[in-house]
Amino acid sequence: MDFGLMLAAMKVAISEVAPFTFRTFCLAAGSGVLFAALRASGQPLAIPRDQWRRLALIAFFSITCWNVLVVFGLRQIPSGRAAILAYTMPAIAIPLSVWFLHERMNARKLLGLALGMAGMALLLAEELTNLAGAPLGALLVLGAVTTWALGTVLQKKYPVRAPVAALTAWMMLIGGVPIYLAALAFDSFRALGEVSLWPALAVAYNVLFSFAWAHWAWIKLATSVSVTTFSLAMLMT
Repeated sequence: MDFGLMLAAMKVAISEVAPFTFRTFCLAAGSGVLFAALRASGQPLAIPRDQWRRLALIAFFSITCWNVLVVFGLRQIPSGRAAILAYTMPAIAIPLSVWFLHERMNARKLLGLALGMAGMALLLAEELTNLAGAPLGALLVLGAVTTWALGTVLQKKYPVRAPVAALTAWMMLIGGVPIYLAALAFDSFRALGEVSLWPALAVAYNVLFSFAWAHWAWIKLATSVSVTTFSLAMLMT
């Protein structure tokens, strides 16, 4: 449920906040909230030295690519259409999991995937003309979906030996580095003083719920169950 709200809130936020700046707030502040919570509760923050390469690889696809592609895609198409496109992720993640992870498919899983994709097709049927009018936005969101699926598979293929909360915080912080640099290079921070109430609240929602909490929940699920189970569960939303 948070995913749909996140996209709607993101659409409101980027109406007045530049995309790279918006994602900088989300990733830097979201990871900061998690680090603060971990420190306050006495949970470990360290990542084993030999795990950093894996963490950086997963963060690149799951955090950097996903966040850049989806935020620019949302500038081209409405959040409702973007959400429907984003939920096609299982159609990419499940074949990848069978190929790379050798996860077994059975009749029930295939039926679940077919029914879920049929539902997506029904939702998209009336939107095809609108999406055709903004092909770049649709392609950007589909690119984000592809990197999300690949990042999810990589988490299972190359698991990082670290507590989930610490892993989430570090992934957001490290994956956000290229975005922080892009914000410094391309965005003007002077306009932040002119941001109105609703975009500011949308940024706050993304920081506290969509990043600090929902990213932890997503990584917890992605590392606890098979990619197929995780992906099919998304379609219920």
